[in-house]
Amino acid sequence: MARSGKAATVLCLDVGCNMSNSASDEESSLEQAKKVMTKFVQRQVFAESKDEVAVVLFGTDGTRNDLASGDQYQNITVHRSLMLPDFDLLEDIQDVIKPGSKEADFLDAIIVCMDLLQKETIGKKYEKRHIELFTDLSSPVSEDQLEIIIANLKKTGISLQFFLPFPVDVDDGGGDTSASVHSQMHRSSFPRKGLTEQQNEGIDVVRKLMHTLDEGGGLEEIYTFRESLERLSMFKKIERKPMAWPCQLTIGSNLSIRIVAYKSVIEEKVKKVWTVVDAKTLRKDDVQKETVYCLNDDDETEIQRDDTIQGFRYGSDIVPFSKEDEEQMKYKTEAKCFSVLGFSRSSQIQRHYYMGNQVLKVFAAKGDENAAVAFSALVNALDELKLVAIVRYAYDRRCHPQIGVAFPYIKDAYECLIYVQLPYMEDLRQYIFSSLKNNKKCIPTADQLSAVDSLIDSMNLVYEDDDGETFEDLFKPSKMPNPHFQRLYQCLQHKAFHPNEPLPPIEPHLLEMLEMPQVVKERCQAPLEKVKALFPLKEVVKKKEEKTAQDIFKDNSEDGPNPKKPKIEDEEGSFSIIKLAEGKVTSVGSVNPAEDFRILVRQKNADFRDVSQQLISRIDQFLENKGSQYYMKGINCIRVFREEATKALKSKVEDKALADFWEILIQDRISLITKDEAEGSSVTSEEAEKFLAPKEKKNETLRPTDEGGDVDDLLDMM
Repeated sequence: MARSGKAATVLCLDVGCNMSNSASDEESSLEQAKKVMTKFVQRQVFAESKDEVAVVLFGTDGTRNDLASGDQYQNITVHRSLMLPDFDLLEDIQDVIKPGSKEADFLDAIIVCMDLLQKETIGKKYEKRHIELFTDLSSPVSEDQLEIIIANLKKTGISLQFFLPFPVDVDDGGGDTSASVHSQMHRSSFPRKGLTEQQNEGIDVVRKLMHTLDEGGGLEEIYTFRESLERLSMFKKIERKPMAWPCQLTIGSNLSIRIVAYKSVIEEKVKKVWTVVDAKTLRKDDVQKETVYCLNDDDETEIQRDDTIQGFRYGSDIVPFSKEDEEQMKYKTEAKCFSVLGFSRSSQIQRHYYMGNQVLKVFAAKGDENAAVAFSALVNALDELKLVAIVRYAYDRRCHPQIGVAFPYIKDAYECLIYVQLPYMEDLRQYIFSSLKNNKKCIPTADQLSAVDSLIDSMNLVYEDDDGETFEDLFKPSKMPNPHFQRLYQCLQHKAFHPNEPLPPIEPHLLEMLEMPQVVKERCQAPLEKVKALFPLKEVVKKKEEKTAQDIFKDNSEDGPNPKKPKIEDEEGSFSIIKLAEGKVTSVGSVNPAEDFRILVRQKNADFRDVSQQLISRIDQFLENKGSQYYMKGINCIRVFREEATKALKSKVEDKALADFWEILIQDRISLITKDEAEGSSVTSEEAEKFLAPKEKKNETLRPTDEGGDVDDLLDMM
């Protein structure tokens, strides 16, 4: 619905000498009043309200108002004219407004406020005008102009509200008023202490005002300071006026109905207008941003932005894709539309099909009788036949079209269609989970099912009377403000006035609001105890397994099987598809680098150092691309590299008769990766042991170890 019109409010605060008096263990009336004003202004600021606020002080040492002359309207100051509330006003309330040493008549202050509203609202449109008076009624009051004040309040339609440090019993001559109700509700919370004679006189004047203005709606309620703090503790949500979206509802090519749609429900997000400022001066102008584009080379050569183009990563390559290409690729919508594609039974539209972040209410166009008749016939036909319309919706030519469902919605005051977005085929995810009934250990007993049913029933948030009729909703989310917004506003307000202090704790009333209702908490205790007894929880202590050195130092990247890794048969007589392609592989590619490496190192004329360098380059490339699929390819390459390098090492040792070096490998048990180390390996423990066993050569003497470049070259090669 549209938000109400702009309002003008004058906060009239008594700062006289009596307002600052208080007992040693209590806050003064002035401090309490300033807290109420602060809460009110905070709500207006964070709600981005267009309402304007002025501040008038009475009981000040000086005088500044347009009516002051001679001894009339003295010690009354217009502190701030009508304008939008901001943080400057909050700072004024907290730090600038100080108690005065004089007294002033609150009726004179009301006249100054009325004059201010009259003069500053001329030529402007305000739906409401308010005066909110904060006083303890301790100052002298003259009733000479009371009738004039009442007449002018009625004539101008200005409403008046009083905020007092004590409740006022309105129980004589006025009947059942809202102020009386509030006094009764909060009497126990706000004990009335002994009032002075002057305060009692002031209360009589307030009663006269209320009894006279009640029928005209001038004085709505009288509030206490504490009661007001409770009511204003929640920040107001931002009010938004929905914009009408006119369009044509089309059914086929011959039927068209003029419609207008409004956003009924939309996801509201925090409006974060963050900006970067200098940490010391807190000024935005002291921070200058500059973006520089550089090439990824050793010199980081700077280039102009016009020389850049966006690219799309396709595998390991970058495909250039300019803004012009992107515009040509976009789907072109001719214009906004709301076209009915067909009809479906409402039972076919499942609740989990609903998508999007908004709900639209669609009405017939205003002032078009023909459209109203046709639209009403469509809505009622859908409702009677239990059908829904499947609709193609496009907001305008710049937006992608959506497919959605339009439900008929008929109320006493109006009838409309409610539009909700539906998913495309790619938006649906079909997840299949195994049934718990397949495991006999998970099948619940009859007692367990009964206990869970009782627990669910006890946690019902709707209170029903004995006749089974709904009586009260115990938990009303629609009436609760978003705790995220509330906490953010609380922290922002605190930082605005105390920038060097830590953030305050979450306010207790916000935590209490999110707690389970006390009635439900008490009701579910017995069923909950029964559930605990029937579903006992036992802590399972995992036994510590003995770990060998091989378990501790094995390659952790080997965990988990790799189903995509083809099995390579080592036997010479075995057949393998990969062997058929060995002659075609000339370098380590990016598609299947591990198998390319295997094939190349088996060729007779292969240079192990060169092929290894190719594989290392591919591994570096995968790591630069960043992504799980590239990481898995890199890990597979490292595993194959280790396996083939170990085989090459054995061949090198045998060729150069490095038996003593091989003995060191045998002692350290450095062999092929076995199934025990990684499930993805096809090497058994026996094959790994066999690999370490040297070939038997008869009548051969070992040559002395050549301490030189052979071993170093071998290590460099690895």
